[in-house]
Amino acid sequence: MGFKPQELAHDAASVVIQDDAGDKASWRPLLRHECSFPSAVFTDIMINLIKNPNINSSWLFRADILHDSGGSGIDPRPSELGALPSIPSFSGFERQRCIVRRLIPRSTQRDRPLNQTCLIYASPPTEPAEAQPAAGTHKTLVVYLPHVSSEAEMPFYHPTVRGIAFLHEWAPSKSQGHISISYLFFGGSDRTAVKLTRTALHLLEAVYKHGKGRVNGYKKRVQHDVILPQARVQNTYTALKQKYARGLIASWAETTDPGKHVFEDLSIAAFLIELWADMYGQAAFPGFVDIGCGNGLLVYLLNQEGFKGWGFDARSRKSWATYNTKLETPTASQDSLQQLVLLPPPVSREGLAEASSDGFSPELTHDGRFASGTFIISNHADELTPWTPILATISDCPFIMIPCCSHDLTGKRFRAPPPKDKSKSESAYSSLVSWVSTIATDCGWEAEKEMLRIPSTRNTAILGRKRSGETLSVDIEAIVHRYGGTAGFLETVIKLAKNSSAGH
Repeated sequence: MGFKPQELAHDAASVVIQDDAGDKASWRPLLRHECSFPSAVFTDIMINLIKNPNINSSWLFRADILHDSGGSGIDPRPSELGALPSIPSFSGFERQRCIVRRLIPRSTQRDRPLNQTCLIYASPPTEPAEAQPAAGTHKTLVVYLPHVSSEAEMPFYHPTVRGIAFLHEWAPSKSQGHISISYLFFGGSDRTAVKLTRTALHLLEAVYKHGKGRVNGYKKRVQHDVILPQARVQNTYTALKQKYARGLIASWAETTDPGKHVFEDLSIAAFLIELWADMYGQAAFPGFVDIGCGNGLLVYLLNQEGFKGWGFDARSRKSWATYNTKLETPTASQDSLQQLVLLPPPVSREGLAEASSDGFSPELTHDGRFASGTFIISNHADELTPWTPILATISDCPFIMIPCCSHDLTGKRFRAPPPKDKSKSESAYSSLVSWVSTIATDCGWEAEKEMLRIPSTRNTAILGRKRSGETLSVDIEAIVHRYGGTAGFLETVIKLAKNSSAGH
């Protein structure tokens, strides 16, 4: 059954009766639809939507929960939250829970946050009777009350109404129910506004689809914010975006889409800044290296924010002229962006001398050995992705890798084997993530995963910051052999170095 709700007439009788406000609070029903999910599922869905308003609106980041009475229904104290709307009572319902949330918009320069009280009500328990089948109907009501006193105070991302009510009616004996949505309008509002009806349609459809999916056995596979709290990362991202985004987009030198790349790197920078705050606290930051740094923007942003480090790639980019800075080291000053090709220690150097006499410059290679403790960044590093945990083990360095395209240890494109865990997807990307995570585990790292909130479907971050065993006990040669060896890698490096040198 698709989502085709019944649109109710303008003079339809109210299905939500507020019994403590007389005619001043008339809730107008807009849409109604059949449903096949019971009260418990509806309540669970609504609590999830309350805590994650970004599901319904791309204008919103999240909701900060300011108060939650749990199952007690106790009202929050005004001294804690400031002025609150009066808590209404509804005919035939008992209040079960009170949640006060603050809606956080993506752009605080355009829209302000909004406090909102969310109330959950349920009909008193009754016993079904044969003579009165309706007596067995269970009703659940969820009401949103924004903390505003006029339409003019309402931010863009919220419909200009005083309240929104979702009603779920369920007949257990028939396993059938209905969901509906009602608005409490401001006095004098245009109750026929198309935008308000369209928003109501969208809100009710979200409830319907989530409920239908739950009944059909859907279980959420992706878990966000496992390593860092959502609010911390998003607040840092917002500050970085306000500080850098406009200028970076205006001065973009590459042919790629500036919007995607700028906002993606700002998001990753925000995550790393908060991650490093947890890892290092007030201690000195050990520095970072971005292997396969591409356009160099991430290196530039982190350096600008006071985190010193550098990056390299097989070929330079136009944007390096803007993003390259001088990095002061204990021994000398060096460029923060360098044109180098990685030649890891496990790769045989046999044939390197002949290549050098044939125009190959060893100065364009790096052996992947870094100062102990240097944080390795491997962001869409392609051929270098599977090497990341190996290099980290050799140099005793923590790392983050965000896989993108699938390559083996020889640098060739290949399809990673499907995950051994049959509950996981067998897609090419899922297989790649599982494969490189296994390499990290075999290298003695606790492979932590985080699904980054970035504008990319390749958004899995794998972290290596904790070891499950001693570094010296890891047999690097055996691991490299186990995952396919390095035959042909040197030839690939020589070819990349020659092409890069010619292009440069």
